[in-house]
Amino acid sequence: MTTKSEDVASIRNAPANAARSVATRERILDAAERLFAEHGVFAVSNRQVSEAAGQGNNAAVGYHFGTKTDLVRAIVAKHATQIERNRMALLAEIKGSADARDWITCLVRASTDYYRDLGTPTWYARFSAQVLTDPTLRSVVYNEALTSPSLQETLVSLAACLPDMPADVRHARAEMARQVMVHMCAERERMLADGEGFEVSGWNDFSTDLVDALVGLWCAPVTR
Repeated sequence: MTTKSEDVASIRNAPANAARSVATRERILDAAERLFAEHGVFAVSNRQVSEAAGQGNNAAVGYHFGTKTDLVRAIVAKHATQIERNRMALLAEIKGSADARDWITCLVRASTDYYRDLGTPTWYARFSAQVLTDPTLRSVVYNEALTSPSLQETLVSLAACLPDMPADVRHARAEMARQVMVHMCAERERMLADGEGFEVSGWNDFSTDLVDALVGLWCAPVTR
């Protein structure tokens, strides 16, 4: 049973304890994102994440996040808010457009502008590529993405620009485009982080090149 003075001390310390908890969660998220990006999600243990985050308690990951899937979900949520804001701003500029390129640009730049603004090095593009190789974790990311109203609006509007494309072809090209975006962004992030020569363009030029390629993919003839 605590004394009155202990209760008062606990109340006074509550804001500081809450701040420490938030800071600890952020360190764990940052460490996990980097390690997962570099080594793969299931090649990294919770113990390694805790150590990289400077936590002496090896159970810190479980205490703050629960399972590894919960940790992955928290990393995705950490970045999703700003990417959503980027996409909403891009949508406001192209409302009502009948040009497929505008909607593809929206798909690309919502993420690439975010990577650009984070600075170098970043790990989220490589983290995303690692997560999407696992069927269970892929569903976590897809479920998070599919709840985005702005993404749904972008995809519906892009489909409306290609009215003669059969639905199964459209779905196949959407998957192709997703794979290209995820893995090319991951590769560009790695190249920028490693400083692989002056010939490596930054995110702005890369975004334009990626949009050009995806316009070609989406608008290619349907011959089957």
